[in-house]
Amino acid sequence: MTPRKGERPPLPEPLPAPVIDAHTHLDACGAKDAADVAAMVDRAASVGVERVITVADDLSAARWAAAAATWDSRVFAAVAVHPTRTSAFSDDDKAVIEELVRQPRVVAVGETGLDFYWDYSPPAAQEEAFRWHIDLAKRVGKPLMIHDRDAHEDIMRVLHSEGPPERVVFHCFSGDADFARRCVDAGFVLSFAGAVTFRNARELRAAAQVVPVDQLLVETDAPFLTPHPFRGRPNEPYCVAYTLRDLAELRGMDVGDLASAVRDTAIRLFRLPTMTSHDSVGE
Repeated sequence: MTPRKGERPPLPEPLPAPVIDAHTHLDACGAKDAADVAAMVDRAASVGVERVITVADDLSAARWAAAAATWDSRVFAAVAVHPTRTSAFSDDDKAVIEELVRQPRVVAVGETGLDFYWDYSPPAAQEEAFRWHIDLAKRVGKPLMIHDRDAHEDIMRVLHSEGPPERVVFHCFSGDADFARRCVDAGFVLSFAGAVTFRNARELRAAAQVVPVDQLLVETDAPFLTPHPFRGRPNEPYCVAYTLRDLAELRGMDVGDLASAVRDTAIRLFRLPTMTSHDSVGE
């Protein structure tokens, strides 16, 4: 058992350059209202995590994420229906997602994809929903944020069949170095969460070393996948600083250089606006 398992990890040393948490779930972290959101992004900002993208996995979360992105200028949203929740994905559900994704502070369609680890939704239903989300991303001109669990080849098959949107990011990348190279060659961006810091994740750590820095993002996927050495404790966006530092050491890079590079990639991929001094301290 991890010591103090129920406690958040301590705040890390502030990063020498700002970074963006490219995928988190503020609602699942416990945020309910604007005050909760502000407290979480304040903690993140105190260590150099200047902005976050809060991501939905069902309709309720999608509505919440889109609203939360209007409560604090440091928060953006992505909306979709998670593959494990697609067993009854109706036309009405699609209409809600399409309405939300067109809001200006919703910057991606996600997370969508395939998940063959859980059996909550049949593969055929997942694939049908994935194809619909791909088409939506192309129609609205926003990046596709992919959830891929135990489904690498089928993800690539569907993307090839449909034709990928211009911008694609594999959230919480989980493949090996060979799969990473294939994704990179296809022009996709790979986002690494706390799992890449786990010392037994040898194939994932090898993958993180072959991704060009301009196709690399860092994320928390909070409240899940808290980075080493705090695995099992509650995760929050500020913990992306731990993952960033570990990635820099793994890749033999300066921490500030890596932070600046992945920040630039996030801004380019999600077309985020320029920060202002007001943004740095929130609403």
